[in-house]
Amino acid sequence: MNFHVLTLFPEMIRQGFDTSVTGRALANGLLHLNAVDIRDYSRDKHKHVDDYPYGGGAGMVMQPEPIALAYEDVVKDMEKCPRVIYVTPQGRVFNQSMAEELAKEEDLVFLCGHYEGVDERILEEIVTDYVSIGDYVLTGGELPALVMMDAVSRLVPGVLNNEDSAEFESFHDNLLEHPHYTRPVEFNGKRVPEVLLSGHHGNIEKWRREQSLKRTLERRPDLLETAALTSEDKKYLRELGYTCLE
Repeated sequence: MNFHVLTLFPEMIRQGFDTSVTGRALANGLLHLNAVDIRDYSRDKHKHVDDYPYGGGAGMVMQPEPIALAYEDVVKDMEKCPRVIYVTPQGRVFNQSMAEELAKEEDLVFLCGHYEGVDERILEEIVTDYVSIGDYVLTGGELPALVMMDAVSRLVPGVLNNEDSAEFESFHDNLLEHPHYTRPVEFNGKRVPEVLLSGHHGNIEKWRREQSLKRTLERRPDLLETAALTSEDKKYLRELGYTCLE
């Protein structure tokens, strides 16, 4: 997986991504990061990349030319045009299914905006996906880009040590993950559930599935509308009082 990030703050991207799991994957060649400084493509002697908006208004707008030149440099050796993700609160909200979709790509380009936004003409020219990480506004697109890159990276084969961990964590089948426990067996008067100590793998898997369903119902019932549910799952949810099932 090759990540290309068009940004005004490339060090923010490099430092944020070159740590922990993603940093190890970069070192092992499973991921590749190309943090591109848009200012390097400014033809202004002062390296300006923004200007006042036509029609007036507060703030500044990122100019199209430096972004266009940076983009052209990034894609010049690619065999096909990549997905270009513009990070914006106006976009489709990022979720696990989108991460799974993006993880199938060979190259992903992220465009990180700043100021009041980006000139619409360059967005129309290069952007394929408008994506948000939530209904709030940040100072720039770097943090959302890092969030999405992290989520996508976990789905790239070999990035996680445990190949099963990406499949069975939160949002698998659109359900939240079951609770986890480790040593000691008792902490502050609370014991690890006995089923987890039993060694009976069938009972453990059943318990974990039920806990996943219960937690989703309690915390994110909206996810159940599109969750992959078996007949046993539906029976258990009805026992918990959930009635919004076909």
